Amino acid sequence: MELTEITEGLKNSVAEMVTEENTAVTMGSGTLPVYATPAMTCLMEKAAAEALEPLLPEGWTTVGISLNVAHKAPTPIGLKVRAEAEVTAVDGRKVTFAVRAFDEREEIGSGTHERFAVQRDKFTAKADSKR
Repeated sequence: MELTEITEGLKNSVAEMVTEENTAVTMGSGTLPVYATPAMTCLMEKAAAEALEPLLPEGWTTVGISLNVAHKAPTPIGLKVRAEAEVTAVDGRKVTFAVRAFDEREEIGSGTHERFAVQRDKFTAKADSKR
């Protein structure tokens, strides 16, 4: 299966507010009430996944296979965070993204993310076979 509709330069962004629920102390990734690294990476993956979903054939989706990011600056509760994902390469069913995150003041994170296109039913069956 070729991902012919997905090309370099495809972009998407998503945003969320920093709340008590997505702080490091609540998520267990630290002890401070600031935006958690796991929340930032999840938002980056969401931006990438949502960019691809409408362009995939019926019955297909993508799964994250790698994520390499730096969380560069803290964001307090009450600010908005936006994550951007831009396709930088397509190799068969693997799609590579440049990902960046910003709060209302500055860039807070950046890196790369890879996703792989899979058939939903086949992938789910493989996962279920582990039970």
